[in-house]
Amino acid sequence: MSVLICGSLAFDTITTFGGRFAEQILPEQVHILNVSFLVPTLKREFGGCAGNIAYSLYQLGGTPYIMATLGEDGAPYLQRMREWGIPMDHVRTVPDSYTAQAIIITDQTNNQITAFHPGAMMQAHVQRIEPNPAIKLAIVAPDGRDAMIQHAEQLVAAGIPFVFDPGQGLPMFDGADLLRFVEQATWVAVNDYEAKMLTERTGKSLAELSKVNLKGLIETLGADGCRVWINGEATHVAGVKADAVVDPTGCGDAFRGGLLYGLSQGWDLVRSVTLGNHIGAIKIAAAGPQNYTLDRAALGV
Repeated sequence: MSVLICGSLAFDTITTFGGRFAEQILPEQVHILNVSFLVPTLKREFGGCAGNIAYSLYQLGGTPYIMATLGEDGAPYLQRMREWGIPMDHVRTVPDSYTAQAIIITDQTNNQITAFHPGAMMQAHVQRIEPNPAIKLAIVAPDGRDAMIQHAEQLVAAGIPFVFDPGQGLPMFDGADLLRFVEQATWVAVNDYEAKMLTERTGKSLAELSKVNLKGLIETLGADGCRVWINGEATHVAGVKADAVVDPTGCGDAFRGGLLYGLSQGWDLVRSVTLGNHIGAIKIAAAGPQNYTLDRAALGV
């Protein structure tokens, strides 16, 4: 089964700060915030939610279709995806634009500060989803605001079930927008911070949201695993201990690749989430969002 992944393609500039942000930022002085972090290491990586999710799903043997936009500097990313052998029908190059860029600083406790330039991503809404017999499942991941709204509507019209994954794009939407996404989606996936924002903006608890129109709502908890909400009831899915904690960048996307693989195979939600937890633990032991390797036999897929 092919999976349509709607989201961003980006270049990630990843840096590491050897201290703790909490020791450098004074809460009582944030109104005059002026800080600088020495980051002795710097790497430029392929990233973006759509690319990261597709990388995970591709390694598991799935067939990702990416719907995204690149800038005129995106040729290396196009070449990389062509090497994976995945369809490029829905990847568009936007003239006179840069590919989306994320500049990420990670401190020694794996907290992150990110600056994001959307670039070509702001034109992602020009891509339209049409019914396609090969595509039975999709995800709406962080993207341009209009793209996320329109792609969700188009997936409903095409009869394609999808995961709503607002991620760092969640602050772009008010409570009414978010409730509409929940009503349209088949599953919702958020981390614990996003879950709090989702409940505050909608005025509904996760238990209540899971009863709206969903087969399940997933709340990821980092090393502690996940809570899976189905029809108001929560099930805890244990986390997986990582061999090493190197870089959290892209862990959530790696998890979502496992989730989508399981759902595309007809697995139940808890089993799909369990696979996602394993892949997230593998990813965090590698630097960068697309530099880890999955052993399908060891994962049982």
